[in-house]
Amino acid sequence: MTDSALPGPQHLAATPFVDHDHAAVQAFAREHAQGGTPRERAASLYLAVRDRVRYDPYRIDLSPQGMSASQALALGHGWCVPKAVLMAAVCRADGIPARLGFADVRNHLSTERLRNTMGTDVFVWHGYTSIWLDGAWRKATPAFNIELCEKFGLLPLEFDGSHDSLYHPFDREGRQHMEYVNERGAFDDLPLAELCESFRHIYPGMPTADAVAEGDFAADAAREAARSA
Repeated sequence: MTDSALPGPQHLAATPFVDHDHAAVQAFAREHAQGGTPRERAASLYLAVRDRVRYDPYRIDLSPQGMSASQALALGHGWCVPKAVLMAAVCRADGIPARLGFADVRNHLSTERLRNTMGTDVFVWHGYTSIWLDGAWRKATPAFNIELCEKFGLLPLEFDGSHDSLYHPFDREGRQHMEYVNERGAFDDLPLAELCESFRHIYPGMPTADAVAEGDFAADAAREAARSA
């Protein structure tokens, strides 16, 4: 279905989550927004967010600060939602309208530790970024950094600014990877209260800040991928 919503001032605004008024976010955007058009700059920003902030779902902090773009930059790691928030922030810092999108996904290639902690292979409120480029909203998913894709045998997601960038249904070996099971829609800002309420009901055994904080997701992913090869 075509998204006919037009961008407004809210898609360029700074918020406590999409805090592109933070000096570190502004500096990151200036450094990595390379190109002469918004489409080119968005693609350049995508690669920077994807690869310079590593994906780590073992460390989930659902506090307002923990979900902010500036905190993802400060930590150098984040799970899909704060990385999507960061992508929205650096786009807005460059004057490119952006918002947040969410879907529930079934991740067939998660780690055993994460599945046991969550009690399911369904990830609710999986986050991506929706960016206004060339008169249309384009979906970008900067979650999995390139090193993780290589270790896990995944096809890295690319984003050219002209087409949606969504998870592949299969990995390099043809194994099931990601299945979108429910679309939650687009939001002008992070709906943290709704996300937290869902987590409390669906993942009751997952303490939000320290669920598996001592683990190494990339190492676990590589080890399990090697066992199944």
